[in-house]
Amino acid sequence: MGKIAVIGSGAWGTTLARLVALEEIRKAQSGGADSGAEIAEVTLWEHLPERAAQMQWGRENQRYLPGFPLPANIRVTADVADAVRGRDIVLIVTPAQRVRENVRALAPCLQPGAILVCGSKGIELGTHLRMTEVMEQEVHASTVAAILSGPNLAAEIARGLPAAAVVASRDPEAAEKVRAALSTSTFRLYTSEDVAGVELGGALKNIIAIGIGISDGLQYGDNAKASLMTRALTEIARLAVAAGANPLTLAGLSGLGDLIATCSSPLSRNRALGLELAKGREVDEVLSERHTVAEGVTTTRAALQMAEHLGVELPVTAEIARVLFEGKSVREAVRSLMIRDPKRELAGFDES
Repeated sequence: MGKIAVIGSGAWGTTLARLVALEEIRKAQSGGADSGAEIAEVTLWEHLPERAAQMQWGRENQRYLPGFPLPANIRVTADVADAVRGRDIVLIVTPAQRVRENVRALAPCLQPGAILVCGSKGIELGTHLRMTEVMEQEVHASTVAAILSGPNLAAEIARGLPAAAVVASRDPEAAEKVRAALSTSTFRLYTSEDVAGVELGGALKNIIAIGIGISDGLQYGDNAKASLMTRALTEIARLAVAAGANPLTLAGLSGLGDLIATCSSPLSRNRALGLELAKGREVDEVLSERHTVAEGVTTTRAALQMAEHLGVELPVTAEIARVLFEGKSVREAVRSLMIRDPKRELAGFDES
């Protein structure tokens, strides 16, 4: 499996650390009590020293994943160099807009040939770069970048419920190593070389989940939800293809799969934000009450920047942006989408 570090102790980062650590324990125990198998240690980085100490000694992430004890082979540290030193695979699971600064901090400590896997879903604001592109700008050429994405609600995976995901890298061997390292009997991984498609599917669905939350909050029904999700998937695919992705990737786990989970689950932070907006609340007011990040808000701005750069129209995203940043009413935004000029269903997508 190799040695693994997780950078970021939010719900998803902690869940991934537990997943790997528990699998290590299971493998050691399956060899029998007298096998002498060593249980590999997983390091988990938390940026606040006091919180890292609390998690290390209390054996629980009370803030982001309460009720799920940390296995004994997880070591929590606030020292990023200590966390990644000698690690073959490093998972970056911090808010998307902080990926660059965190990778920059840990890059000098990575061992040659390490695989850096991003579990964050977003697009960098200002540069409109994907997360693997951000990482590649900050690390040594020998470091291999990969992305982990899919319909992965942390609380369900922490409970041991079955789920699947995809790991994508331009280096197929690296993707296979990550797949082998993270796969368990309840977490099934697939591999892909379509990094752009996997990343953009995972990032852009957060925007759409805000719109679905608005639709659900207005009680517009299942027809509206299905229509919005379908049209949004076409929109996501248009942008992804313009960025060099394979359109079939958007029908996979990081496209359609992630879209369904994030738009349907009460565990979705972005959908929950949309529900609050449907009540007439301001986005800043809602976000100020939370200690978790709704990535879709910043990704909305970044996606529109990318779309402008690539010459792609994103009507659903544009209306959500007007609600988030310009004070447009949610009902008027829906009306604007409904009265747009009629088009062929695949207009702008199937034309050369």
